Amino acid sequence: MLIIGITGTLGAGKGTVVEYLTKERGFDHYSVRAYLLEEIKLRGMAENRDSMFNLANELRAQHGPSYVTDQLYLKAAESGNNCIIESIRTPGEIVSLREKGNFFLFAVDADPQLRYKRIVERQSETDRISLATFIENESREMNTSDPNRQNLKACIQEADFVFNNDGTREELFSAVEKALPVVTHPKL
Repeated sequence: MLIIGITGTLGAGKGTVVEYLTKERGFDHYSVRAYLLEEIKLRGMAENRDSMFNLANELRAQHGPSYVTDQLYLKAAESGNNCIIESIRTPGEIVSLREKGNFFLFAVDADPQLRYKRIVERQSETDRISLATFIENESREMNTSDPNRQNLKACIQEADFVFNNDGTREELFSAVEKALPVVTHPKL
């Protein structure tokens, strides 16, 4: 079983990479966002980015920095299929997944103005925010010394492949395709 973790900045195109790998390459998808939203609904919390941020940090503080991705890994391991775990947010998640073997981390980034435009266009419940809130959200998730909190900068630095997504979807897909032989046949 091959595991690809996806990390990256807000609105960079992580979901676009996931969509490509699931539709074109048959990967199963396991989403941290979906996991958290399910738990948020069970708890009767507001379905927004603040709730996801706070719940994720709470779960990590209670159970360890890789708790959520470990739960998703257990589901993936049951299937035995190649899978994507989206969205990696802490270095502890990376460490835990690397220990499981056959894990590669993809990171996606793009120009901040372009990323904000994308989240406005996708109109998900958690993305209906102002540019100032977008910048504030990203800033709080970018860097910390607390192992139980989001640290996108460190995750991106740990990536095996970093994709710049300032161009077209086709350019992004081409970059992903160039990485796949290395991932699927690491000895080549």
